[in-house]
Amino acid sequence: MRFNKTLLLAIGLFAFIAITITSSAQDTASIYRKLDSIAVIDQKVMMPMRDGIRLATDIYRPKGDGKYPIVFSRTPYNFNTWVDGKMTTRTLEDAYQAVSRGYIYVVQNERGRFFSEGEWDILGTPITDGYDALEWMSKQTWSNGKVGLIGCSSTAEWQMAVASQNHPALAGMVAQGFGAGVGKVGKFMEQGNWYRGGAQQMLFTPWLYGTQHDLMAPRLPAGIQQKDLQRIQKFYDMAPEMPKVDWAQGLKHLPVVDIIKNAQGANGIYEKMAVRKPNDPAWFNGGLYHDNMPLEVPAYWFVSWYDVSSAPNIALFNHVRNSAKSKSVADNQYLVIAPVLHCSYKRATENTIVGERSVGDARLNYDELTWGWFDMLLKGAQNNFKSTQPRVRYYTMGANKWQQAESFPLPNTDIKSFYLSSAGKANTRNGDGALTLTVPNKDMPDAFTYDPMNPVSSYGGNVCCTGNAVQGGSFDQSQMELRNDILVYTSDELKEGVEITGFIESTLFVSSTGPDTDVTIKLIDVYPDGKAYNLDETIQRLRYREGYDKEVFMEKGKVYKVDITPMVTSNYFAAGHKIRIEVSSSNFPRFDRNLNTGGNNYDESKGIAVENKIHHSKQYPSVIKLPFIKN
Repeated sequence: MRFNKTLLLAIGLFAFIAITITSSAQDTASIYRKLDSIAVIDQKVMMPMRDGIRLATDIYRPKGDGKYPIVFSRTPYNFNTWVDGKMTTRTLEDAYQAVSRGYIYVVQNERGRFFSEGEWDILGTPITDGYDALEWMSKQTWSNGKVGLIGCSSTAEWQMAVASQNHPALAGMVAQGFGAGVGKVGKFMEQGNWYRGGAQQMLFTPWLYGTQHDLMAPRLPAGIQQKDLQRIQKFYDMAPEMPKVDWAQGLKHLPVVDIIKNAQGANGIYEKMAVRKPNDPAWFNGGLYHDNMPLEVPAYWFVSWYDVSSAPNIALFNHVRNSAKSKSVADNQYLVIAPVLHCSYKRATENTIVGERSVGDARLNYDELTWGWFDMLLKGAQNNFKSTQPRVRYYTMGANKWQQAESFPLPNTDIKSFYLSSAGKANTRNGDGALTLTVPNKDMPDAFTYDPMNPVSSYGGNVCCTGNAVQGGSFDQSQMELRNDILVYTSDELKEGVEITGFIESTLFVSSTGPDTDVTIKLIDVYPDGKAYNLDETIQRLRYREGYDKEVFMEKGKVYKVDITPMVTSNYFAAGHKIRIEVSSSNFPRFDRNLNTGGNNYDESKGIAVENKIHHSKQYPSVIKLPFIKN
């Protein structure tokens, strides 16, 4: 089994983009010589866990007899520095950056991944592995007793649950794009990004296809020695070479539980995950962090506006600030929100394009921020981090500028309620749907047919890891808005520019001819030329409208109040622009289709078309609440 030159990197609970990691031989040799001149390189150390399982670990530490702080990265992905018999630079570059700054760099595979022993599960459970790794590292002769965690996506998402175990050596975290590590937090119960509003997020299907090892995969001999691992890593790195799949077509397969099987993928854990409902106790037995767990660790949180989990990520930042027992820990929570896709912070340029919308110069010196943070916490450096870095640094699109605040949402927020209104013909952008500041007197509901076999296609959005099925980011939705099964509600043209920053909550009054259906919402910035750029999106499965601990089905024609899972953004709507929301019942394959039957959904192959209605009146005040920032 030879690993090709494309490494699947996480973008989600996890996430995944394929990036080429092989540099020219000259560059590779150069970085290796630089690292070798300053570091002791100790690869394929088999770190023991409490149950005897050993995890493959590469350690890079400054030469000499000194004691140094450790920066620790734990991952389900392949970090082998040898590919096709040639050395690659990604891990070596990360190690050089750390060692040259006086840190030990440690990277480790989760159990059951590549050279690590044991059986793999999402987030590398059990969480005791993380604790045991901290214990082992902190007691080495070259350790100063302090460890910091770093990573994006799946290399970040295990951090929170492990941090809740309160190991004394854990001095700080840098968690980037960490949504799939969050189970329940505040109003969100996404169970590691598997759900949004009770609807399955389809990203995990292609992610697990490319990540999970087959149960029948070859294994290395038990107790294999480090010297043998170091030798064979140069030509045999345990990485499967998965056949390519056209996920734009592959995700259409029904039933959902058989999608990977239909793609002839690995026999792994997907089928087990696909049938796990939001309230399954298994979500609380694994590696997910839930808001009933303590988190007493200083943390630097990095979020993206066009990531799959922006709102629950920010909610977690707030939760830790508000629940930490230690004032020092509460005061050492910092947040950056960038206008980029999942784990794409360093890809911002002078003219950052997210999808097809320019958001201007969104660059930030992430290396300076990260190492300043670690210097303060792991080395005790008396630097200027706290005096120069804001508590919250967020990027406002439209105005195209970085801003700062002491909290999020911002203290100077004015929540304005915009009510849905129409004469019953809000279908398409050419309809009569409006957002108004007053509640309509008479209920003239807007009706549309939702056919799960002809769903609204995902176009851009806050997504990752779906292969070629969905391209994330902001795209002009105006052509999509000509579909009759999309209701469009638009404000009057703005006479003055306004900034909307914060959480966006919505309540809709819905009836249906089916026992179950979905409601989707998109928030849109409409330009004077008619282009309509998406900002955020969400969904609610109506069987979970009363909570995720039970399923409550609908009676035909009865009107139900539905609180929608919150969205979040920061966007400046310039004068001449309009604020718009789209309402429908599908956003596929961003979310799985509700087949409307009231059945399990994951094991069904046929759906039924239903007529859904959105009601709006004094009796049924369907509303979206927008956080306007006061000047």
